[in-house]
Amino acid sequence: MLKEYKTIREIVGPLMLVEGVEGVKYNELVEIRQANGEIRSGKVLEINRDKALVQLFEPSQGIKMATSKARFLGHGIELGVSEDMLGRVFDGMGRPRDGGAPILPEMKLDINGQPINPVARDYPNEFIQTGISAIDGLNTLVRGQKLPVFSMSGMPHAELAAQIARQAKVLGTDEKFAVVFAAVGITFEEADFFISDFRRTGAIERAVMFINLANDPAVERISTPRMALTAAEYLAFEKDMHVLVITTDITNYAEALREVSAARKEVPGRRGYPGYMYTDLASLYERAGRIVGKKGSITQIPILTMPEDDKTHPIPDLTGYITEGQIIISRELYKRGITPPIDVLPSLSRLKDKGIGAGKTREDHADTMNQLFSAYAQGKEAKELSSILGDAALTETDKKFAKFADEFEKRYISQGFDVNRSIEETLDIGWELLALLPRGELKRIRDEYLVKYLDSRQQ
Repeated sequence: MLKEYKTIREIVGPLMLVEGVEGVKYNELVEIRQANGEIRSGKVLEINRDKALVQLFEPSQGIKMATSKARFLGHGIELGVSEDMLGRVFDGMGRPRDGGAPILPEMKLDINGQPINPVARDYPNEFIQTGISAIDGLNTLVRGQKLPVFSMSGMPHAELAAQIARQAKVLGTDEKFAVVFAAVGITFEEADFFISDFRRTGAIERAVMFINLANDPAVERISTPRMALTAAEYLAFEKDMHVLVITTDITNYAEALREVSAARKEVPGRRGYPGYMYTDLASLYERAGRIVGKKGSITQIPILTMPEDDKTHPIPDLTGYITEGQIIISRELYKRGITPPIDVLPSLSRLKDKGIGAGKTREDHADTMNQLFSAYAQGKEAKELSSILGDAALTETDKKFAKFADEFEKRYISQGFDVNRSIEETLDIGWELLALLPRGELKRIRDEYLVKYLDSRQQ
C-alpha cells in the first residue's frame, strides 16, 4: 500500500518540500492529489533524512498545501514500449499527442536506461548512408556512432535533421531500420514542420516522434531525450532494429538543466550551467552503441545551436569531448545559398575510416576523401590569396584549385534538402571534380584508382 503524506511544507516555483517521509528514493515519481480531485505529478530531486524535495512536472499555481496530499509511487519515470510506437507522435512524457489511442505496452522501462557494460560494447564499423554528400563522402556516419551537428541560430538545421531522418539507411542489409526523433523545447511551427514533413514523405511509418514544445515545463524537457533513447533501446536491443536517434535541440535541454539547477540553489559552474552538465550529457550520449551478440544498434545525431556561434561555449565544448566528432554548419556558406551549408574542413567524424572502403562503400573512398579535403583546403587558400593580392599573384595551378573550390561547394556540398544521393553518386561527383585538377597534383590517390576512375573523365 502506497503511503500518502499531508506534510507538504513549502512550494517555491517548480519545487515542493515534503516532510516526514520514509523509504523514498531519488528520482521516484510523486503524485500530488488536491482536495478537488486534481492530480499533478513530479519526481524526487533530493532526500535529506525525512525530507524530500520534489520537482513538479506542471506549474505549481493553485496547489493548496493545507489540503493536498503527496503520494510516492515507488518507481521512477517509466515508458510503456511496444512496436506499435512506430508511426506515432508522443509528447515529452510519452503520452500520445497525435490523437491516437494510448500504446498497449509490451513492457515498461525506466527512462534512465541501463548502462552498457564497456566489455559488451561492439566496435562501430558499418556505414550508414544519409544521402548527403558532405557527410557520406567526407565525414562518414558509422552505425553505433554519436555524431553531433553544431549549428547556429537561424540556420536550417531543422531541414537537415528532417532530411537525415527521411533518407538514412544501412546499406547491404535487409535488417529493419527505424528513426527515433526527439524535439526538445521547439516552437509550435517547428513541431508542425517536422510532423508534416515526416507524414508527407512517409518517413513517419518507420519513426517514433517525441515532441516537447517551448511552453511545456522545463522538467519535461529533461525527460524528452531519455524517453526517446528508451524507445530506441527497446527497438534496437529487443526488436533487433538499427535505430537512428536524432535530438534537436540539445541547447534547450541544457538551458532546462540550468533552470532546474538555479531553482535548487546549486552552486553554478561555467556560464551558470550546473557543474554536473558533462556527466548529465554523457548519460545521454553514451546510450549510443552496439552490443556484442545483439543485431540491433543505436546511432545518435544530437543537434545543438551554439550560443553566440561560439564553439567554446560549454554546451558544444562538452559535447565535443563526449562524442566522436562533429558536423559544423556554416553561416558564410548559407549566405551564399549553399544547402545544406556544411563546413567540411572543421567538421570531423572520428570513426569514418572504420565504415568506408571495399565491401562497405567503395575501394576508392578513402583516397578520394583525403584528396578532396586537401584540394578544397588549397583552393580556399588560393581564393584568400587572390582577395588580398589579386588574380595576378596566382599561378595557373592556383587558379585551377580556386576554380575547384567553387565547383566543389556548388556541386558536391550544395545538393538541396530534397536530393538523396547514393554513395556511388557522391564518389562519382568527387572524381568529376578531381578531373578539373592536373593529374600530377593528385598525390593522395593510388595510381590504380587514377587509371580506373579518372582517365575516362580527365580532359
